[in-house]
Amino acid sequence: MTILDRYILRSLIVNYLIALAVMMSLYIVLDLLVNMDEFTESGAPAETVIAGIVSYYGNNLVLYFAQLSGVITLFACLAAVARMRRQHEMTAILASGVSMYRIAAPVIAFGLFTGTLWFVDTELIIPSVAHKLARRHDDALGQKTFGVWFLRDRDNALLSAQRLDPSTSTMKRMLAMYRDDSGRVSHVVHAEQARWVPDELYDSGGVWELDRGLLQRRRTADRDSLGPHSRVETEPIRYYQSDLSPEAIQLRQSSQWVQYLGSFQLARLVEDGELDSRRIQHIKHVRFTTPIVNLILLLLGLPFMLGAAPGSVLNDGARCLAVCGLCFLLAFAGQNVNLDGPLAALPSWLPIFLFTPVVVVLFDRVRT
Repeated sequence: MTILDRYILRSLIVNYLIALAVMMSLYIVLDLLVNMDEFTESGAPAETVIAGIVSYYGNNLVLYFAQLSGVITLFACLAAVARMRRQHEMTAILASGVSMYRIAAPVIAFGLFTGTLWFVDTELIIPSVAHKLARRHDDALGQKTFGVWFLRDRDNALLSAQRLDPSTSTMKRMLAMYRDDSGRVSHVVHAEQARWVPDELYDSGGVWELDRGLLQRRRTADRDSLGPHSRVETEPIRYYQSDLSPEAIQLRQSSQWVQYLGSFQLARLVEDGELDSRRIQHIKHVRFTTPIVNLILLLLGLPFMLGAAPGSVLNDGARCLAVCGLCFLLAFAGQNVNLDGPLAALPSWLPIFLFTPVVVVLFDRVRT
């Protein structure tokens, strides 16, 4: 690593930290202004409201980073190169015989590094706090109870409960219906109350400890489904083995819960038949193309700043924002369009197909 590389990387890191702090703060402030009434609608004391705000946005920082990572990297890198151009450092570098492409090399390497940070955040950090990201603004501390309705569980069971209290890890009026291969109910487990036992104590996913739990099973000779006239055998039961912890149930209650999972978790859900494979394929294409699109954004903007004339920085910056903004909007639209059939992956890949030739042309026009 040369002196020039170290100098550029120091400038990139400083600008990246500044851009990260400014954009994340702006995101939080705007979201807080829009949703402040939801934090305060319960009439809780001020310290509880503040604790809820800190908990909500503290956990969502990793999600905001995943959404803004490409834009943060773009602004940080372009600001660092533009400052060098404004201070006539580009002229001195060119006079020493160093190519403009050599200046671009550490900038592109930095973009690849931030892309790695995005991957770690998306695949490792976000899935670990997914149940907290699924909370709404009015339940930032996860203290509200809610109903649970027919969530798919292990052994082809459907789990329901009148109320789940995440703060105490308990369910009221729990009901689990087991189905046979034909989809008919074979037996049910119900209890007045169920308490989640930490799964470290068991080899399986975990258990719900039941209060006055009963197992009702259809008699072998009776082919009718369970009902008021069915002949059933009843026996007490103390535990219900489950893959659904209180955190997992919280996550499943969110309409966007699939977006918070890692690739291995998504693959497991497809194998278990819990999700439509086409939806998962769309999410996987988005995950794969997002870091590529973020790099293309950087490569689109960089040629506009690689010049020696300091007076045209603002004009070049305006053209840069126009081109990069168009790419970003197209990528955002592609991530939210889910097509069926052989064209399902096209919206995610379209920005790459359209703007990669533009990147080649722009870099070819760089004067060096």
